[in-house]
Amino acid sequence: MTLPDIPVLRFDSIDSTNEEALRQLAGGARLPFWIVARTQTKGRGRAGRSWQSPAGNVYATLVLKTGASAATATQLSFVAGLAAYDAAAAHLAPDEASRLRLKWPNDLMLGRAKLAGNLLESISLAEDRSLAVVLGVGMNVAAPPADTGREVASLGLVSSSVEAVFASLARAFDIRLARWDEGRGFPAIREAWLSRALALNEKISVNLNNSIIRGRFCGVDDTGALMLTTEAGVVMTVTAGDIYLDALR
Repeated sequence: MTLPDIPVLRFDSIDSTNEEALRQLAGGARLPFWIVARTQTKGRGRAGRSWQSPAGNVYATLVLKTGASAATATQLSFVAGLAAYDAAAAHLAPDEASRLRLKWPNDLMLGRAKLAGNLLESISLAEDRSLAVVLGVGMNVAAPPADTGREVASLGLVSSSVEAVFASLARAFDIRLARWDEGRGFPAIREAWLSRALALNEKISVNLNNSIIRGRFCGVDDTGALMLTTEAGVVMTVTAGDIYLDALR
C-alpha cells in the first residue's frame, strides 16, 4: 500500500491533527493513516509552541509504523522536511521555488520567512515493540497567519488548492520514506537535506537553555544533530535548540 492510497480521516475543525492521531492510536486504529483538518483550534509545534491554523492551509498528520529504534526514528523529521520542500516546490514558480530552504531542525523557509513546519512524536507499540510515528505537517497555502511575532510566508495560492498541495505532500512522503528505508538510507536523506539547508557554512547563533552560542553551521551528523564550529574553533553537536539568523550579516 503506497502512502497516497492510505486512509485519510478528515475533520472540519479539530484541536490538533497530532492530538487526534494520538487518540486514534489509543483507540486501536490500524496503521498507516492520515489525519487532515481544515482548521485547528490548538495547533502546536516543537517545544509546545502554538501553530496558528486558519482555514486555507494544510494541517496534516501521517501515522505509520516503523521497526526502527526511537533514536533512528528521529531522522523522520528530515524526511518530513524534504517532503514538505518537494510539495511546496511543486506549487511554486521556479524562481520562487529556488528560494526554499530547510532550517534545522524542522522548518521550511521561503527566503527568511517560515512557510511550513513539522512535529514528530512516537509511541511504543506494546504488541511487537515497534514504534508508531506521528508526523505532523503544517503548511501555509493561501495566506500566512497574522500576529505570529515572526516573519511568515505562504504559497500564495487560492484556498481551493489545499487538497492539491496535500496530495503533493502525500506523494512526496511516499518517495522520501522509501529512500529513508527504515534508516538505512539516512546518509542520502541527510545529503539531500543539507543541499537545501538554510545558512550551511555560514555564521549562526543557537539558543541552548537560554544561552547563546555563536559559530559556523557546518552540517549535521549521522544522528541528525546540528554541527557547529564555535568561535574558539571547537566543533560541537546540538541536539535541540533554536537557530537565529541575525548572525548571518
